[in-house]
Amino acid sequence: MFRWLFSVVGLICLIFVILFLHYTLPQRDIVRVTGTEIIRTDFSGWNRMFYAQADSATSDSGNRDLRLINAVRPDGDVIVYRNEDTGLFNWPPYIKVNSADIHAEASDAVSTRDAPEWYIVRHYGWRSTWFSIYPNALSIKPATGPDQQLIPWFNIGFFIVMFAIFWAIFVRVRRFWDRRVDPVIDQVDASVDETRDWVSGLWKK
Repeated sequence: MFRWLFSVVGLICLIFVILFLHYTLPQRDIVRVTGTEIIRTDFSGWNRMFYAQADSATSDSGNRDLRLINAVRPDGDVIVYRNEDTGLFNWPPYIKVNSADIHAEASDAVSTRDAPEWYIVRHYGWRSTWFSIYPNALSIKPATGPDQQLIPWFNIGFFIVMFAIFWAIFVRVRRFWDRRVDPVIDQVDASVDETRDWVSGLWKK
């Protein structure tokens, strides 16, 4: 019973870790920029956590301007990025302070469907129309074409290091668990079984 409970808790924690890493780690898209805009946005809702905090935003109120980059992927799907500074001490720790420059670069990168120019947008975060959240663009650079292969070297290195750390911790925890925790759990399970058998015996009498 206890092992099953620990497995469920571990699975839930693993799901949260995967979601956290998927949101936080950088990703890259090849897109055609179709335009940029600045919209007045209300940040008083629950999705406030997905936007820049007050110390890196232009205003401490719940309503301020938000820079957006509109783009189209090679397959025709549209994508909208926000363009916000992350500041020096906010999470994720990208230390982005050049949103104005990126806005200018994106405005200069606008092209039409008949004469497309492709760019690589590095970003983090998710896009959800239901919750009105956008991935945050970190940089924009020219691409060689819509089919350019992008290898996530940073993410590969990150996962290699994280796996090495996790494995080192896992081995030590597993040894401790086998020596100290498993015997206690076995004793508790045995006691529970004995108590269940005793109670069953009482009912039979």
